[in-house]
Amino acid sequence: MIYFYDGSKDAFLTAFLLAYNDGDATLTSGSAQLSIGSQTVFVQADFSRARRAEKRLLAIDKGSMRDLSVLLRSGDGDRDMVALDYFKFLAKTGRPVREMLAEDCVLAAAECMRRVGNEVHRFHGFVRFMETGCGALYAPISPDNDICDLLVPHFRARLPGFPFVIHDVKRKKAAVYDGEHTFLAPLDRAEIVLSAGEEKWQALWRDYYDGVNIPSRKRLKQMRGYMPVRYWKFMPEKKG
Repeated sequence: MIYFYDGSKDAFLTAFLLAYNDGDATLTSGSAQLSIGSQTVFVQADFSRARRAEKRLLAIDKGSMRDLSVLLRSGDGDRDMVALDYFKFLAKTGRPVREMLAEDCVLAAAECMRRVGNEVHRFHGFVRFMETGCGALYAPISPDNDICDLLVPHFRARLPGFPFVIHDVKRKKAAVYDGEHTFLAPLDRAEIVLSAGEEKWQALWRDYYDGVNIPSRKRLKQMRGYMPVRYWKFMPEKKG
């Protein structure tokens, strides 16, 4: 049976209950190759079922919902099955399993969550804000994982009192901090007016970047390891 769901926590938990005893279950929030005779179910979130599954999993492992939140943020194509296999194993084992890395399903989940956490850490240094005409800061990003709201606490601490927007252009959503409150909002496109001094600040940043570079000691492979090329398009020091 192939279970389709919308990628939300409650829909996942609903599908988890439906697929729990199905040894051949495939769970996906995207698309799946259907073979002849394939049976499909489109799972709608059921609040009461989701709370029942959540209560059961939390009784086994108090950190289970935190793990689920991270797994559902993953951009990996197999994240739905990784999460399903992990939580099936957790429920059947009846105790926390995150240290059982000899189990394939646990190792796959741990690696998936590690990649999400690593990208959050990377973007603490890769986000490049631009000052807009109204004084707010705007930063477009295109991460592999759904992490824009996870970046807010770091920048709230670094930029206290400054309103800012972190725009995930891939997922068409934004994390917005208005100086007091944080919220998520859908955002397809952003048309911004830069402040009068923004271009000068970007030019200064490029001059600094060029100034600390040592042409005779280029290590392009190492640089791409620390600063993946897929992130460069929103970094002024790499434009051009």
